[in-house]
Amino acid sequence: MSDFSKNTGRPPRRIVLLGATGSVGRSTVDLLERDPENFSVTAVAAGRDALALADIARRTKAEYAAVRDESAYGALKEALAGTNIQVGAGREAVIEAALREADLVVSAIVGAAGVEPTHAALAAGRDVALANKECLVCAGVPFMRTAKETGVLLLPVDSEHNAIFQALGGEDPSLIERMFVTASGGPFRTWSKERIAQATLEEALNHPNWSMGPKITIDSAGMMNKGLELIEAHHLFGVPAHKLEVVVHPQSIIHGMVAFTDGSVTAGLAAPDMRVPIAHCLGYPERLTTPTPRLDLTKIGSLTFEPPDFNRFPALRLALDALAQGGGLTTVLNAANEIAVEAFLARRIAFSGIAHHVSQACEDALREGYAKEPATIFEALDVDQLVRDRSRKSLATSAPLHELSYQS
Repeated sequence: MSDFSKNTGRPPRRIVLLGATGSVGRSTVDLLERDPENFSVTAVAAGRDALALADIARRTKAEYAAVRDESAYGALKEALAGTNIQVGAGREAVIEAALREADLVVSAIVGAAGVEPTHAALAAGRDVALANKECLVCAGVPFMRTAKETGVLLLPVDSEHNAIFQALGGEDPSLIERMFVTASGGPFRTWSKERIAQATLEEALNHPNWSMGPKITIDSAGMMNKGLELIEAHHLFGVPAHKLEVVVHPQSIIHGMVAFTDGSVTAGLAAPDMRVPIAHCLGYPERLTTPTPRLDLTKIGSLTFEPPDFNRFPALRLALDALAQGGGLTTVLNAANEIAVEAFLARRIAFSGIAHHVSQACEDALREGYAKEPATIFEALDVDQLVRDRSRKSLATSAPLHELSYQS
């Protein structure tokens, strides 16, 4: 028996891992490899890195491996030659991976590409550990409706939502007075507005606390990630927008807090290591033993807190405005942000251009009438694609660096 967890006496828990080659996927693989007696992997999927996916499939003894990029099929098949691992490529192959027999589907695909396979898993009655923001930001209403109809468990993997989930302790949501997600403040926490506007790619990717993929790291630098997390919390926990807040907490020790109507506050604390919330989801409702750093508050000494600065971090205000506006504006916000971040990562626009572009996209959607609440995930994905196409066209010809104009 490994020292990762005590043998529970149950059969190995079957896991499907979507987004296996990303940062959350790699952390999940680390935990699974430490406890092969208690977990088995039925399928793994990734976007385009066939060699990395093949390596993970071999290491986890997966039954099936799927890569979304069809051009990577040959490389994946060749890398897994001589094994009994089945291979697939393309959108349908990733959905097939999501539908493989499993006790838990870990959804860690980055971006809107994760929405359809994750929803397919929910609709098929699979419990889901959710690390994909877009499922709820892009299609929160239909997504949560499916989860309710099928009665599955939807476990939050993000450290903030996982902390809140644990802090709630099964309490009646009507007793919640305020719900807080914490923010490290990212690399620009103490920078002036003018300096942030001119930040380089290297500076934006230099997160002080977390090791994450490039997209979410850029979101963190502009605090868009916190806005997206509040939108997620709204859907996950059924809490209205006016009860949701962000608190800047540079030490990243408290990840989320819940204030109740009696004046009490519960909080989720842990060292900043994504394996903590992942392990909670893998073992739930049991507790697993992990190799993560243990929290010693006496060594940390003090914890500090600050209000968010919407003037220096306008992306956070845009997300809060979109949530308050309702309808499908969060779908628009998310799609425009993803393409703008893509442009910044390609060094085609300045850092300040990200929030400006998202603002303009929200204005356009409200003016032209395509920010209505999507009834299905496919309606949400249609709006998502429309905004992406428009954003790519817009950003191919200009680098918008002006002040924000969008207000809810």
